[in-house]
Amino acid sequence: MDNSATTKVSETVSRKVVELMTENYGNPSSLHTRGIKAEDELISARKTLANALGVSEEEIFFTSGGTEANNLSVFGTAEWLKRRGNKIVTTAVEHSSVFESVKNLEERGFEVVYVKPDKDGHFSAEMFRNAIDENTILVSAMAVNNELGTVLPVEKLHKIIDEKNSPALLHCDCVQAFCKIPLKLKKMQIDLASVSGHKIHAPKGVGAIYVKKNLHIKPIFFGGEQEKKLRPGTQALPLIAGFSQAVKDIDIAENYAYITELNSYAKKKLSEIGDVVINSPDDALPYIINFSVLGIRSETMLHFLAQNGIYVSSGSACAKGKPSHVLKAVGLTPETADSAIRISFCRENTKDDIDALVKAVSTGINTLVKRK
Repeated sequence: MDNSATTKVSETVSRKVVELMTENYGNPSSLHTRGIKAEDELISARKTLANALGVSEEEIFFTSGGTEANNLSVFGTAEWLKRRGNKIVTTAVEHSSVFESVKNLEERGFEVVYVKPDKDGHFSAEMFRNAIDENTILVSAMAVNNELGTVLPVEKLHKIIDEKNSPALLHCDCVQAFCKIPLKLKKMQIDLASVSGHKIHAPKGVGAIYVKKNLHIKPIFFGGEQEKKLRPGTQALPLIAGFSQAVKDIDIAENYAYITELNSYAKKKLSEIGDVVINSPDDALPYIINFSVLGIRSETMLHFLAQNGIYVSSGSACAKGKPSHVLKAVGLTPETADSAIRISFCRENTKDDIDALVKAVSTGINTLVKRK
């Protein structure tokens, strides 16, 4: 129950990956027949992602994952637009690959404004309106928060940028939203977006960045013609083809309805346990539930659950157990934040999984607390 950290690679995806490793294994940059056949796979994958995001194929560039795509968006924009301003507006709940990137820019002299949520964990467009000005060159806000499931009003931000006569580009980390809710980036007027494969049953090590046509952000790697020099290096075609297959396999509406049912069942069962509080907002993405078992440290409960074959998270997997800046930003008490657990669903989860979780949490409360 830790699918926001990573998902199991599906059978159709694994077969596609093996095919591209053992049969159609050419380099897509090679000019011979095998290379051309491999290039056809690359073109097909680019088209699949473009269709899923409502953009054109020439606007999709493959990366090693969401972290690289986020870094490229932040640093690439800063380098490109630094002569037009030095202000960056982001949120206090971004994934570490954005949060740490803008921290680095802040150390190098950029002004960074971290928009904080209200006491319920929500963001309003007005909060960003107060932060964006004519000196802002980048606004970066995630579509869905990876720890709480909070949905941010990203589609309203481009209008504010225009109203403020700001040169800013709008970047959206869509890693937790991609293929879980419909994303049409053109309609949302997003300039840059990041997606990742291993959150949707594709392999680890592959992602993509959307760059709106006619934008020219600076690359952070050099040494090849691939991906129009924005992301040089031989493309990891087996992973890319697997990513494409995963996107093809997903029925967003069907999955959303099923996960919503699981979410409601899990919240009901968890809320019946004493000392359990739900931290995720009521209108959070149903794929994620963050809750606290008061009086028991996250790490203690996490290991207890793991011993019972139930795998959850105490926050973002990238944080590796460090205190969550997200839970701090939403104003949770130290006791609540220190006992927070995140569960995250995929289409393979069942109500039996939830029953097992609830039983184990209840047992943990009755045993772990007594050891204090």
